[in-house]
Amino acid sequence: MFYPGTDSLVLTLAAPPNGPATTWEFTGAGAQLSGVEKRGETAGPRIAAVRAPALKRSVPKAWEDPVAIFNGKDLTGWEPIGNVENSKWLARDGELVNDNPPVEGHHGPSAANLKTTQKWQDFKVHFEVNCPEHGNSGFYLRGRYEIQIGTEGGTEPSHEMGAVYSHFAPAGNIGNKLGEWTSFDVTFVGRYLTVFRDGIKIHDNVEIPGPTGGALDCNEGEPGPFYLQGDHQGVVRYRNIKIQVPK
Repeated sequence: MFYPGTDSLVLTLAAPPNGPATTWEFTGAGAQLSGVEKRGETAGPRIAAVRAPALKRSVPKAWEDPVAIFNGKDLTGWEPIGNVENSKWLARDGELVNDNPPVEGHHGPSAANLKTTQKWQDFKVHFEVNCPEHGNSGFYLRGRYEIQIGTEGGTEPSHEMGAVYSHFAPAGNIGNKLGEWTSFDVTFVGRYLTVFRDGIKIHDNVEIPGPTGGALDCNEGEPGPFYLQGDHQGVVRYRNIKIQVPK
């Protein structure tokens, strides 16, 4: 409920059979929003938010030469995150591999994700990936915006290979190509994204509205790492990961 003449907003969920309703009470001040979660009259976590930055920047006129960020030999420059004690990431035959084959009857996260130790702002990145049938991964830009790798069953186009997860389905009608090597060439400036897959444009300067599921943080104005999703099953293999930054 919004109260006219004020900067207050109250959202209420219906009370479950065995407990009080949950409400979120917000107060706005300029570009900021603050509030509290309540269960009945009991105050819980504080909530704070700021307006997302516009991130409107001109495309650089020139780029540095490509630099490899995976050396093909070991995980130098990368580190596991999440379920690190069960990381399946390794370098093998010049490839960056999440060696996490499916286990019959097992579902859900079972291994670690992997991120770069460096962070970047605007860039071009090239990578190649081979995702098996039923495999699932994600290539995150600045650790916040997922390019879907693999499939979630084909029922949601924005959850299939090359999609900006939950935001934009890929154009080009080239299919998932599971079990094959496929290449991505990404240009990301501000929050505007262009992606070619195997030379076919699948995203044309789309404006990403905000972080996708699984984002490391919501600090959109800051540089961030690349991060590879490895907590799903499937032996997903990456290679030839190279970045270009503005001159």
